[in-house]
Amino acid sequence: MKKIAILTSGGDSPGMNAAVRACVKTALHHGVTPIGIKDGFDGLINGWFSPLTYDDVDNIIQLGGTILGSARSAEFRTKEGRARAIQRFQEEGIEGLIVIGGDGSFTGAHVLSQEMDLKIIGLPGTIDNDLYGTEASIGYDTALNTVIQAVDKIRDTASSHNRIFFVEVMGRDSGFIALNSAIASGAESVLIPETVTDLDALVHQIKTQNKGKRSSIIIVAEGDDEGGALDIMKKVKPHFEGYDLRTTILGHIQRGGSPTYLDRAIATRSGAKAIELLLEGKSHVMVGIKSDELVTVPLKDAIEKSAVPDIAKESLLEVLLTK
Repeated sequence: MKKIAILTSGGDSPGMNAAVRACVKTALHHGVTPIGIKDGFDGLINGWFSPLTYDDVDNIIQLGGTILGSARSAEFRTKEGRARAIQRFQEEGIEGLIVIGGDGSFTGAHVLSQEMDLKIIGLPGTIDNDLYGTEASIGYDTALNTVIQAVDKIRDTASSHNRIFFVEVMGRDSGFIALNSAIASGAESVLIPETVTDLDALVHQIKTQNKGKRSSIIIVAEGDDEGGALDIMKKVKPHFEGYDLRTTILGHIQRGGSPTYLDRAIATRSGAKAIELLLEGKSHVMVGIKSDELVTVPLKDAIEKSAVPDIAKESLLEVLLTK
């Protein structure tokens, strides 16, 4: 292999830059030219290619976001759009592609590989941690820490004013962030898409727990079946006369920030592994991590199978809240 392309796609996540850096440095070490593709699959269609050097990835390991840019490409979903992408690859002489992103990004790469002879490796870059085959995706740990720090600050003001806060976190289809941040921040309850929300039980739980306490924190994943934090607060508010109920939607602050040690380490190890796999002739796998060991998972499994949070942890939350 002489040229390997790298792109980041979908929602950005802290640690993507660390992965790009590792891919570039490992490729150059092996005498391979790394090609950066700007703005994901849009850049692939439009030929926004640029050879990357050591200088290009110097001092980026600590940066959030992605220096390559990211976008969701409607054109790439069409046969005509992918035909343009294939033409760009052929003109550039690119033989391998590393995609850093989530299941949508992997699906796009997988479809492309079926229409041309191209070796592909996926790196799981998503704060949702919802990809099958890895215990932690790139960006997940940083997002968790961001949520925990925010909830700690909200707890300060909630306790000062005797308030109940409904805090909405990201997780349209997955409750990993909500469930694990609730455990780590000492939240009083958590609502996630993987379970059915019983509002009557929630009201009873809050009233029971709130006796003698000056604050309660309920973590709500944005994809909960009863709606987001504001929707749920409005639905239960009639049951809490005399209580001060508030909502906070953390939003995109969960995506940003300097990556934690864990995300930098996972991204760096995975990025180097991705280049090595391509040079070994491997393809159509995702690099994941289990028990601190790098593993490879068929890209098809990562796309088609679902990662599900350990619902038993909800029982742990209840145990920790028992007085």
